[in-house]
Amino acid sequence: MRRSAPGLPAAAAESVAAAALPGELAPEPSLRRQLQTEFAFELPRGYVDESGTVHRDGVMRLATARDELVPLRDVRVQENPAYLSVVLLGRVITRLGSLPIVHDGVVENMFASDLAFLQDFYRQVNAEGHTRAGVTCPHCSQPFEVELGGSRLGES
Repeated sequence: MRRSAPGLPAAAAESVAAAALPGELAPEPSLRRQLQTEFAFELPRGYVDESGTVHRDGVMRLATARDELVPLRDVRVQENPAYLSVVLLGRVITRLGSLPIVHDGVVENMFASDLAFLQDFYRQVNAEGHTRAGVTCPHCSQPFEVELGGSRLGES
């Protein structure tokens, strides 16, 4: 007899059960991990606006394909490919301190160390799930995940 998840139609229960380990019941759909689309950060130095206010706390959202394609049509990027990250970060940073809006003009006036931090943070946020590998301990045979890319500046 096959166990089914309570409250699910038979076809859905079978697909949920198929995702579980043999002999185990899969978690309820509401208990599954939600997709995180926004990520908080704190700049190492902070952006200083025209009035001298320092803004350090911010939020970056996941990039879409459009976010990565639209800047390629920007004349500034075509003339200087290094400008791509400035335009791209200006699109995906949704909040920075008390600034009413974040755009590429804000990003281009950041300190170099903050720009490097944000470029690294962008790579981490948008590569989630792609830089981890499942491995098994050779001593105890327990499975676990390892991070293949560095999680802090300077790591690889």
